[in-house]
Amino acid sequence: MSRYVVAITGGIASGKSEVTRRFERLGVHVADADVAARALVEPGQPALADIVARFGAGVLDAQGRLDRAALRRHVFDNDQARRDLEAILHPRIREALARECAQAPGAYAMVAVPLLTEVGGRDAYPWVNRVLVVDVPVDEQVRRLMRRDGIDEALARRMLAAQATREQRLALADDVIGNDGPLDALDAAVSALHARYLALAADATARHTPT
Repeated sequence: MSRYVVAITGGIASGKSEVTRRFERLGVHVADADVAARALVEPGQPALADIVARFGAGVLDAQGRLDRAALRRHVFDNDQARRDLEAILHPRIREALARECAQAPGAYAMVAVPLLTEVGGRDAYPWVNRVLVVDVPVDEQVRRLMRRDGIDEALARRMLAAQATREQRLALADDVIGNDGPLDALDAAVSALHARYLALAADATARHTPT
């Protein structure tokens, strides 16, 4: 079981997945908030029932599965609806992630939470020991979003405006990986952080081991 947990976060199109894949190749277990969220809204899950009770059966498709596009229409530009959805999902996501990290093999585990800043940061995840932020300049995020999603600049900037600012994310960081260069540059950064986290995890284990 992992006593030491590192949270990884970053804005949209910052390249978090590229970073987490590199940690996984080094044998680190990564618990992903997006994966946990998808599992929680499978048919038969209590969270899906709560979503239907709040937003109506119109958020289901013909097979009884969550229609994410329909749900997005409910919460888009509707702060109360978004808060209601977060109240249904986020406590369950945190519980699932804490359980997965506690059961993870290895000296330390990682938890990938794209909206860590937006959902309360360290207050929402008090069991996280350290926060790693994947950082890119806003203009680079805009370029990546336009290229990735085939959208115009105005929409890309609106999408970024719906998230925490770069400065707010960096205020949470213990460690930062700048990801505005070539992907190959990530390898050295990840390897250095992996060594640091192994040392920190070993120290935390030693401090909690009875003598």
